[in-house]
Amino acid sequence: MTAPLVNTSSTGSDWAQYLRERLADASERNRELETGDHILNPDLGPYARWEGPPRDAAVLIGLVDSRDGPNVILTQRTGHLNSHAGQIALPGGKIDPQDEGPVAAALREAEEEIGLQPKRVELLGSLAPYLTGSGYRVVPVVGAVTEATAFRPNPEEVDDIFEVPLAFLMDPANHQKLSRNWEGRRRYFYAMPFGERYIWGVTAGIIHSFYETVYR
Repeated sequence: MTAPLVNTSSTGSDWAQYLRERLADASERNRELETGDHILNPDLGPYARWEGPPRDAAVLIGLVDSRDGPNVILTQRTGHLNSHAGQIALPGGKIDPQDEGPVAAALREAEEEIGLQPKRVELLGSLAPYLTGSGYRVVPVVGAVTEATAFRPNPEEVDDIFEVPLAFLMDPANHQKLSRNWEGRRRYFYAMPFGERYIWGVTAGIIHSFYETVYR
């Protein structure tokens, strides 16, 4: 088994530097790497429920330092949204025409959704795009929150903001591979239950991709 990514005695600069180096090492192969829902479901294709060109999006894997190591910022979406209502998500959304790429979009969305100011995020790198069955090409951007901040949920999109230890999410023992029937076929997905929080689907898939990237 791979050694733990996060040592509970490490300082914020230690784990941030480690992730920066690992993500930099992976950046070249990320150009060729393909991740997404279809990796577990190759018969469905990368955009199983979408016709037309993929829609570009970005999410922020935001890391907050704590006494026991970094935590990942996650949200619970409001129940009235048209898609993925009530689910656990990373801050993020579609890349708008005015955004200067995935990083700008991820930071803008994080500020809109949870009140995290872009100036408080130190960019560490990004992962290979994650392709979703609903037609999105999502770039996960990894960043460290450099100053303590009180997050503020946007009531139109976010019911709750919470943190999960990165050490928990980077432990492969917590990566469950589950399945359900979809249109008469068995569809597989990752899930990472954490207490009363049920992390699954695209969010869990992106976290699994993060694990594979920093450990490869």
